[in-house]
Amino acid sequence: MADVTTISLTSSAAKRVAFIADRQGKPAILRLSVDGGGCAGFSYKFEMGEIAEDDTQAQTEGVTLVVDPVSLDLLDGSQVDYVEDLGGSAFKVTNPNAASGCGCGSSFSV
Repeated sequence: MADVTTISLTSSAAKRVAFIADRQGKPAILRLSVDGGGCAGFSYKFEMGEIAEDDTQAQTEGVTLVVDPVSLDLLDGSQVDYVEDLGGSAFKVTNPNAASGCGCGSSFSV
């Protein structure tokens, strides 16, 4: 189990994950991974999950963000936030490895 803080979760995101976990009766663990596809080449995938032995973890306010080793190569140094604005609300990834992204913010290229 890697305990490296190369990823982070903002307080706003932690509060939202805790709310969702409570409503679903699940542990407050948010898994972030990268899938091939999306309009820019890769897309972010969020799900409530369990911790695997080789995951990298970051904890904020009792909530754990986990990333698998393969996705970590593309997400190293990233921060997950939860934003609410007139267009709606969503988890947002600030990824220093992304060379470009799409307008919706859910996909990126390297």
